[in-house]
Amino acid sequence: MSAVTGTPAAETLGARDRRPDPVQLRCAVLANEPAGAYRRLVLDAGEAARRALPGQFAALAVGEPPTAMLLRRAVSIHAATPGDRRFDGADTLEIVVAAHGPGTEWVTRRRAGDVLDVVAPLGRPFPAPEVGAPTVLVGGGYGSAPLVWLARDLRDAGHRVDVVLGAASRDKLFGLEEAAAVVGPDLVHVTTDDGSAGLRGRVTDALAPLARDGVVVYACGPMAMLRAVHEVASGAGGTSWLAVEESMACGIGVCMTCVLPVRGEDGVTRMTRSCVEGPTFDGDRVRWDAITIGPGGATSAVPADCLGAPVASGKGH
Repeated sequence: MSAVTGTPAAETLGARDRRPDPVQLRCAVLANEPAGAYRRLVLDAGEAARRALPGQFAALAVGEPPTAMLLRRAVSIHAATPGDRRFDGADTLEIVVAAHGPGTEWVTRRRAGDVLDVVAPLGRPFPAPEVGAPTVLVGGGYGSAPLVWLARDLRDAGHRVDVVLGAASRDKLFGLEEAAAVVGPDLVHVTTDDGSAGLRGRVTDALAPLARDGVVVYACGPMAMLRAVHEVASGAGGTSWLAVEESMACGIGVCMTCVLPVRGEDGVTRMTRSCVEGPTFDGDRVRWDAITIGPGGATSAVPADCLGAPVASGKGH
């Protein structure tokens, strides 16, 4: 199934400072099909599909009464297609889901005709690059889901677009054929940890030869990958925009579970909500010195110079 279309390039790339309001809808599942190690669902999403921009996400209610799970699951929007001809003109959203736990596993078992409670579009879209800037899109596993949509808009706006796709193994790659159809097979670069497809290694091995002064790198994937991508892009004189995969319990900025230490334009570090101020951040503004990345994922400390950080009291005070 072809899954990439979306908002016209000029409108999408002009959305740096614009974020459409989300809506809550009950969306019928129109299709659910395998995509390597993942499932791709197409939803009849009405106004949410008409508002969505590349880089935004949807929050799905999971489970069924009386056993429904309390927290929604946040998933990247793979594509938005107003008037989708494949589905009789429905306004569709496409999402890519990996069955990591009971909630996402429940989503992957939805069939055509089932209904999902969806809040979308959420978060800030990818910002626009400078006119004519070369761009590189880097995705790890199903983190590449929003990038093919972005690649088409960048291409249509006149940018050179290279796409780097990486995963542990061939079956965990996502979007390879779609990316090749959008930018051309010569501009798609593949890495796998086990060498089962493309170059044996990490995405940064493929990114390094493409990184140069003025390049704009967009990336989505695990935090360790994002930090490495930022280091390569920054070291070459480029800019990185990183879509983080922090756990988002509410998706609307209430619960504060997805905060990261991010330096603002005023130079002040704040514990910033990924779901509202993100999920895309300028890699140069993320306080990597306060983020510890281990086997279980990333954990963030509150830097001593962060706004609102606890102040150690001295003796006698």
